[in-house]
Amino acid sequence: MAEINLGNKLLDNHVIRFVCSAGVGFLVDISAFYLFYHNFLVQKTYNIFSLTVRNSTLSLAISFFMGVVVNFIITKYFVFAQSKSSAYQQFFRFILVAFVGFFANLVILKLFIQDLRMYPPVARPLAALSLFFASYFIHKFFSFSLSLRHQSNAK
Repeated sequence: MAEINLGNKLLDNHVIRFVCSAGVGFLVDISAFYLFYHNFLVQKTYNIFSLTVRNSTLSLAISFFMGVVVNFIITKYFVFAQSKSSAYQQFFRFILVAFVGFFANLVILKLFIQDLRMYPPVARPLAALSLFFASYFIHKFFSFSLSLRHQSNAK
């Protein structure tokens, strides 16, 4: 019985629910990254609109977008369901934050792969994890327009 109460208390916590939401999106992202990097995008570079793009960069762009969509859906309905902002506004803001996060991930990923010589499928989750905590607060206050009082009222 105590385990059930603890589980309910944990699920009542926004941060724990955000960890779960981000975790699912993260698993989609890194799984897709691995599949694209190793199985679907087999060339080292690709020419896209006259730009030469590395396999790791293109894999990141595709996998990141997939993870963002999954993360948004779960975050909207499971974490910040009490938000009164329109779904369109939430999604637009979420994508805007994700867009900035993508470039932050890209910079960190480039640093890990090119400068530190990390294996890309190892560097990818490390890059994502390095930005996790900032993501929670940015989405809470910006994407879903919730204040600290919403946190205490939602419990």
